[in-house]
Amino acid sequence: MIFETAKMSAQQIYHATTQTLLPRPIAWVLTKHSSGHFNLAPFSYFTAVSSDPPLLVFSVGDKAPGEGKDTKVNITSHPYFTIHIPSLGDAAAVTETAAPLAAEESELVHAGLETVPFEGFDMPRLANCSVAYGCRLHDIQGIKGAPQSLVFAHIEQIYISPEVAQFNTVRKPNGDTSERLMVDARKLNPLARLGGAQYAGIDAPFEIARPK
Repeated sequence: MIFETAKMSAQQIYHATTQTLLPRPIAWVLTKHSSGHFNLAPFSYFTAVSSDPPLLVFSVGDKAPGEGKDTKVNITSHPYFTIHIPSLGDAAAVTETAAPLAAEESELVHAGLETVPFEGFDMPRLANCSVAYGCRLHDIQGIKGAPQSLVFAHIEQIYISPEVAQFNTVRKPNGDTSERLMVDARKLNPLARLGGAQYAGIDAPFEIARPK
């Protein structure tokens, strides 16, 4: 089947792309409202941009023409926020935090989630997540002709639970050794977004040696 996007509606394109661009990682973004409470929302148009500088990006749609979602509004007024990588066991809570609540309501309360201090960072992190990025707003770029914006996040702190990671000794070609962080993908079991209401975890990670 061939689909010409120029002849498709935005909803048809959404259905075609979200059911084929698989799997997608989820950014579970914690932001601070101007009143002081926290908002939490998931975004699956999300990826890494670069390691130097350490940048992530996620795409945020508008609630209505000219009205940004709570996440975008909050980040604009308070440029520090926490991006979490949810695990498979967080699927129900992730879905709960996608509910269209009023900006004055906290998704944390709605979903029964708790935060803990994020050492050395301006924002807390979710107690239940094994990975969290303490981020500062790098840039927000609107997409021309679309009610959508790209939020670029500069990573300032990274939390990784010791339950999913360890340092292994790696031997270099010259015989020297170094310590390298190794995250166990099976233990982390990050939640992935599929099409429709479907999600997935990691069942069978495998390795293939890169050519030298």
